[in-house]
Amino acid sequence: MEALAVRLSHLDSQAEGAIRVVMFYDTLMRRRVDLPALARASAGLAECVAGIRLHGTGRTIRFSPDGRETSTPPQSASATTPITLDEEEIGTVWLERPGSLLGLDELLLDRLAIAAAGVVERYGPARTTMADPALVELAISSDSDEAARARALRLLGFAADLPVRVVAVRSQLPLDRIGGLICPARPVKAALLADTGVLLATAVDPARFPTGVRAGIGAADSPDLSWREARTALRFTTPRRPVVPFDGLGALALLAQVPQDASRANADVAAIARMADNPEDLETLDAYCATGSLRRAADLLHLHHSSVARRLDQIGKTLGIELTQPTGLMRAGLALTAWRLLND
Repeated sequence: MEALAVRLSHLDSQAEGAIRVVMFYDTLMRRRVDLPALARASAGLAECVAGIRLHGTGRTIRFSPDGRETSTPPQSASATTPITLDEEEIGTVWLERPGSLLGLDELLLDRLAIAAAGVVERYGPARTTMADPALVELAISSDSDEAARARALRLLGFAADLPVRVVAVRSQLPLDRIGGLICPARPVKAALLADTGVLLATAVDPARFPTGVRAGIGAADSPDLSWREARTALRFTTPRRPVVPFDGLGALALLAQVPQDASRANADVAAIARMADNPEDLETLDAYCATGSLRRAADLLHLHHSSVARRLDQIGKTLGIELTQPTGLMRAGLALTAWRLLND
C-alpha cells in the first residue's frame, strides 16, 4: 500500500484528476444512485450541464451544476458518448460546456456512460408507456433470437421472470392512453408498427379497453407467439365484439389459416359477399349468429321479434340456408366470419 502511495505521489495533476474521476463514479455506483442523481452529480463534477437520454423511453434528463434539473433549451453538446449494454447502444450521455473541452471531459463521459448502463441493467428504464418501436419490434419478432429478445424486454423495463402479453390494437385513441387504462398498476409499453398498435404488458384486463378500440389479445408466454396470436385475434373483432382474446377463439382460429382463394370459392361465403351491400341484413344475421336466439337478437337490434323473424326468413332464402336449424346457424356463422376475414 505504501509503495502504491509513493507511485501516485509522482503522477502529474492530469493523472491524479483521472483517478479522482474514476473513484467518483465508483462511489456513485456503490451507492446505487438512479439516473437523475447520476446526472446531477456529473453536472456538479463537470461544472456544466450534463445530460442522459435512453433510446427506449425517449426521456431526457439534464441537470445544471447547481444541482437543479434544467428546463432551459439544450445547447449543442460539447461532447457525447453512447451508453452501451450487452454490445447494444441504448442511449447517450453528454456535456453542454461553453467553449472548448477540458482535459478530463472524455474520461468523465466514459465513466458516466458506464454508470448509466449499470443503472439501466439494475433498475430498468424509467416508467413510461410509449417506447422505441425498434425495441418493441425486436421483442416480438419471430426472427429475433432469445438472447436479443430478452435484452430488448429488459431495456423496455420487463423483468425476466414475468410473462409478457402482447396486444394488437387499432384505434384513433393515443396508444399511451389505452395502455394506461388496460394495465394501470403494472409495466406497459406501446409502439405503432405499420398500421397496427402494439401493447406489451404483464397483465391485460379485456374489460378496461375504452369504447372505439379494436384489440386482439395474445395468450402465449413467448412475445413472438403472443404477437402472432394477437394479430389473428384482431382479425376476428367486430363492432359487436371489439376485444377478442386469442384463447377465446378456440377452433375458430383455424379459419384464419384457410387460404383466401378457398374462402372466396365457398358457396356460403360467396352468398354472404353478395348480401354485403345490405348492412341491415348483415347486422341482423350477425346478431342472430351471436345469440342463437331470435328473441335475444331482437333485443340487440331493438326490434320486435316478428320483424327479425321476417328478415331472417328472407336472409335464409338469399343464402340458401335454413337458419332455424342448428347446422344452418353454424354454416351462416362460419360463412360470416370467413367473409369478414377476407375483408380484414
